[in-house]
Amino acid sequence: MPRETPTTPKPLYTHTAHPHTPRNVNAQHKAERTGFNQRAALLLTRATGNMWCAYLFGGIGVGSLVGVITNNLTLALLFGAVSSYFLQLIFLPIIQTGSNILSRHAELQADEMFATSQHSFADIEQIAAHLSAQDAKILEIEAINQRQLALLIALQQPQQRDAKGRFLPRR
Repeated sequence: MPRETPTTPKPLYTHTAHPHTPRNVNAQHKAERTGFNQRAALLLTRATGNMWCAYLFGGIGVGSLVGVITNNLTLALLFGAVSSYFLQLIFLPIIQTGSNILSRHAELQADEMFATSQHSFADIEQIAAHLSAQDAKILEIEAINQRQLALLIALQQPQQRDAKGRFLPRR
């Protein structure tokens, strides 16, 4: 008689992978900003977006104010021209362009974070479904164990006899 080989148990749950492949948005953003104008706008935006530059611009404004108060026309015109013409008319569009480029990078990062969150959410749902399948199987096994335990307890008790000494059926 041939020996039976044990069969592989059927899995309780089959995982379905979420169709998301993470991407490096930093590399994508770097590839998008290849032109000279974009690199210059980013450089100036990052250079002027700090407190030291704010102190410098404040000093230029104070220098213009001092020139006006002291009636020093040269000082007032020099600082006034630098602050009103150069800083406002030249730097403003450059900084706005740099801000647009940086916001595009933040948008790419947010989109990737959303896609990754969706992937994680799908995985969490599948983990919960897997745990539910395991719970159902555990409860099924527990019910079988309870029935077997009841049978064992019944078998361990001495069997009852009737008045003629015959064994009564077990319950």
